[in-house]
Parts: sequence; structure tokens; C-alpha cells
Amino acid sequence: MTAPGRDLPATAQSSPPVRERSLPGGVDMWVMVLGDLFFFGCYFVTYMVFRALSVEEFSASQRHLNVGIGVTNTVVLLTSSLFAALAVIAVREGALRNARRLLLATGACGVLFTLLKVYEWHSEISRGHTIHDEFFGFYYVFTGVHLVHLALGLLILGIAVRELHDSRGRRPAIVEQSVLFWHMIDLLWVVIFALLYLMR
Repeated sequence: MTAPGRDLPATAQSSPPVRERSLPGGVDMWVMVLGDLFFFGCYFVTYMVFRALSVEEFSASQRHLNVGIGVTNTVVLLTSSLFAALAVIAVREGALRNARRLLLATGACGVLFTLLKVYEWHSEISRGHTIHDEFFGFYYVFTGVHLVHLALGLLILGIAVRELHDSRGRRPAIVEQSVLFWHMIDLLWVVIFALLYLMR
């Protein structure tokens, strides 16, 4: 007679439990990010169509943009994404204090980006470049909607920092979600920068 517990194969008894794999940032955040990217993609296609119909007018208006500020803002956001990625690594390693500092540095870069963009808007408007110009109409819509997303990103980063301060919580998933959204903001700006500042 077989002893209890010995009727199973050895492989069945010793196999380790299967770890559940989850998408970094969570499915809900990915749906939100992909939805935003889709709508921005539609805006970008619309811009390309209008630009193709009035290449000379768009190019003439485009030359009034301050490429130096655009490059600076791009570097600022790329740096912020580096801080954000390092924050995720720090959380996964249990270095919560370092993760908080990195998220705060990410947010500081976002604030700096906002200040530079507001200065650029003021400079362009003071020189008479308003939405009555077709190119600048797209410029203000693109950069304005992007800035709204950046403000939302700062709010989400603030929630993540607060989560790391809460000894009862400290869920790494919150940090991953905030960083995923922030990377989307960075990606959108890189495309906007290329379309508005660099394309000739």
C-alpha cells in the first residue's frame, strides 16, 4: 500500500509556485496612456495635413520659434525621465528615501519645463504671434494640451511621493504608474518638438 503523500510524482511535489506576471504600471494606466497617444496621433496627422497645404506659410511662422528654449525643455524632460526611471529601480530595491528624492527631482524638472514654456508663450504673444496665425494656432494647442498633461503628471507624482511616506502603503505599483504616465509626457514632447521646431 502506498504511503499517504507518496502517490504524486517527485516533480509535482518539488515544483516552485508559479509567479504571476503583471504588466509594469498596470493595465488601466496602459489603456489610458495608449488612448492618449492615439488622440495625440490624430492631432499630429491633422497638423501634417494642414502643413502640407501651406508649407511656405507654416515654415515662415515656424522660424519665429525659439529653438534654444525648445532644446532646453527637451533636455529638461529627458533628464526628468531618467530620474523617474531611477526612482522605480530604487523602489524595487527598497531604497524608499532615495526613490522619494528622485521623484521630487522629476517633479522639479517638470516645474522648470512649465516656467520655460510660460516664458516662451509670453515672448511669442508679445511679438504678435497669436492663434490667428494657423501655425501658431497648432503650436498653442499642442503645447497647451501637453502642459495640461504635465500638470496632471505632477499631481500623480505627488501622490506617489505621498504613498512612499505612508508606512502602511508603499506600493511600488503606484510609483510605476506615475512614472509610466511621465514617460508618455516625455515622448509626446519629443514628437511635438520635432514637428514644431525642427521640421522644415
